[in-house]
Amino acid sequence: MIRRSSFTWPIILAVLLLVAIVILLVIWIIAQASADRWALLAIGTVIFSLVLVGTVIYFILTIKEIRLNRRQANFIDSVTHELKSPIASIKLCLQTLDMRRVDLEQQREFHRFMLDDVQRLDALIDHLLVVARLDDAGPLPLYDEIPFEPLLRSCAEEITRRYELDSDRIRLEIRPCVVRGSRHDLEMVFTNLIDNAIKYAGDEPQVLVEAGPVGTRQVQARISDNGLGVRFEMRRKIFDRFFRGGEELERTTKGTGLGLYIVRSLVKRMRGKIHIHGRGPLRGATFEVDLPGHALEVAAGLP
Repeated sequence: MIRRSSFTWPIILAVLLLVAIVILLVIWIIAQASADRWALLAIGTVIFSLVLVGTVIYFILTIKEIRLNRRQANFIDSVTHELKSPIASIKLCLQTLDMRRVDLEQQREFHRFMLDDVQRLDALIDHLLVVARLDDAGPLPLYDEIPFEPLLRSCAEEITRRYELDSDRIRLEIRPCVVRGSRHDLEMVFTNLIDNAIKYAGDEPQVLVEAGPVGTRQVQARISDNGLGVRFEMRRKIFDRFFRGGEELERTTKGTGLGLYIVRSLVKRMRGKIHIHGRGPLRGATFEVDLPGHALEVAAGLP
């Protein structure tokens, strides 16, 4: 495991530096004021003030760097786990098939387990490739006008298969509309959001996906769950890269801390916005996504 940087020494050093600068500033002001050196007093006060501000800024940047270091360490821990678990499962299935004679039904079950693990690895690698693509400031992809309901329904079905859920666990309430964007990016956005809703829902997960036109040039999708919601102070941080909250080995939910970062980045690139609300219609968190689009009747030329 990667060693996490500590906040203790930067905080102690910053406090000592700030105290020393303030003491020097006070002594300087008293000394120069008593000698009636007003010009020198003004120049020195400005310089000391700049040093004080620079120290505070350096302290803030140091704390941010330590936090990023911790998130990156958590990310490496989570990726290691996400890679090792399916590989170990595939290895066990192959060893079992190699060492024992199993009937056709068991073979099919082992093949299904291995396929699920390969899909899990493929999804992880896809996330990493998307992050690399987001960091590369290349040209924007060409956007199409895509019917929203089939796309959301496909994402919901994918998550239903992934977690082997009953079909009624993810409920869709979608009014006919068209969204403008990249199909691949939209699928990744809403697959991640629905997946996130299932992971953080209650013991008997319930997810509500609502979508429809808002005005003449915008569509809105809302993904709600019946979990514990998101605390107010966490609502901005959860979209940061690598952020998951807490230490990796203390968590019970799988993930790498990249899903919501990818979602926000892709939504922003498609000229949309994403917001999170603490309590929604199912009493859990609600993610609200606004994207360019319009009602389906406009696209079809209907009055």
